Amino acid sequence: MSKGVISLAITFSCYALAVLGQAAPQTVQLQSRSIPKGSVLKRRALSPTSEPLADFFLGTDLQWFGNISVGTPPQVLTVVFDTGSSTLEFASTLCGKSCPQKQFDSSKSSTFVDGGRTTTITFATGVGVDPVIGSNYKLTLRSGQDTVAVGGLSAKGVSLFLITNETAKFDIDPFSGIQGMGATAQGIFAALINQGLPSLFSLYLTPKAVGNAELTIGGIDSSKFTGKFDTLFFTAGGTWQLASPGISVNGKTTSVLSTSRTIIFDSGTSNVLFSTDTANAIYALISPDIQPNPNEAGTYGIACNLIPSLPAVIDIAFVSQTGTPFNLTIPSSELSVGPFASDPTLCQTLINAFDGLELVGGSLLKHYYSIWDVGGKRLGFAPAAGV
Repeated sequence: MSKGVISLAITFSCYALAVLGQAAPQTVQLQSRSIPKGSVLKRRALSPTSEPLADFFLGTDLQWFGNISVGTPPQVLTVVFDTGSSTLEFASTLCGKSCPQKQFDSSKSSTFVDGGRTTTITFATGVGVDPVIGSNYKLTLRSGQDTVAVGGLSAKGVSLFLITNETAKFDIDPFSGIQGMGATAQGIFAALINQGLPSLFSLYLTPKAVGNAELTIGGIDSSKFTGKFDTLFFTAGGTWQLASPGISVNGKTTSVLSTSRTIIFDSGTSNVLFSTDTANAIYALISPDIQPNPNEAGTYGIACNLIPSLPAVIDIAFVSQTGTPFNLTIPSSELSVGPFASDPTLCQTLINAFDGLELVGGSLLKHYYSIWDVGGKRLGFAPAAGV
C-alpha cells in the first residue's frame, strides 16, 4: 500500500497468515556501500537469509506475505513486506473482535515495552484493487518495542505498533500486519544491518501459478532470476521512486505519456495507480471500450469477454546507472484484475486513477526479480525465473 495520512512522523503501507517451508536458498552476499546514520562499523557477522512468501489471491495476486516472530517467547505472525512503508504494525489482542486476524498478546511477552503513544492512519491505497474512499482503510495504533525475528535473524528492542482497531475493509486479510521495507532502513532491518547484515534485500514476487515467492534479506537468490540486472539510482529520501522519461502502450505513445515523471515502487500495492490523464491516455491506446466505472470512483472496466483479444503491453522507460535505456514491462496478461462484485460480466482493469500519485505495484513487480539496495541507494531488476 502507498503512504497514508497520519498524525505522527511515520509512514505506512499495506498489511497480513501462513506457515511455509522452503529449501535453503543459494544466495550471493553483497557488501553495502554505506551504513545507516548512527550505526557502528562492525565485521560482517550475519549471512543472507530467505523467507518464503504466500500469495493472497482473489481473482488476481493481491499481496505476498511471510512469517516474523515477535516477543519472548516468540509469537509467530504473518506480514506483508512492504516497500511503500517503513514501520512494523500488526493486529494485537487490544483490537479484540475488530481484528479477525491472528493477534499478538503483549501481556505474554516478557520483553515487550509499551511506548504509550496512540495514532491513527488512513491509507491512500487498500489491500487489494478496490479504491480508497474517505477513511474506509483506517487503523488505530499504539506504539511499543519488542524482540523481532525474521528468517532466523533477530534483534531486541525493535520499535513497532500494535493495531488496536481497524475498519471493516481489512477483515478479508489473511495476514496480521505490515513490515515496512522503505528506502531508509528502520526497525528490524536497521537493527540487523547494525549486526553486520548487508544493507539490501531482494524480492521474488510471483504469480500464484508459479509460486515459490520469497524475500531474501542481506543478499540475492541467484536461482530466482535470469539474464542480467538493470540497476539505477533512486530519488533521495525514504521512498523507493525512480525517474521515468515516458510510457508506451503496444509500442505507441502520446504527448501525455512521453512526459517525464517520478514513479513509486510499492510491493504493498496490488496493481497500478496513475493520474487521471495518464490512465485515460494508456487505456485509449488499448481499447475505447475501457471506461471509468461510475460505481467505484477511480476504477475502469471492460466486458470480460473482450479482454482475451486485447493487446495491452505497457512499457515504462528508465535509464540505467550506466546510461543505458531499458523498459520495465507489464504484459497483456495483467490487464484484468477480475470481475467487479457488482457486475461479474464487467472486469476491472489494472490501472486506477489517482491524481497526485504515480505508483506501480504487484502487476509489474511479479514479472521481475528486484533488488532493493538501501546502502547503495539503487534498485535493480532482472527477469524473474519461471514467470
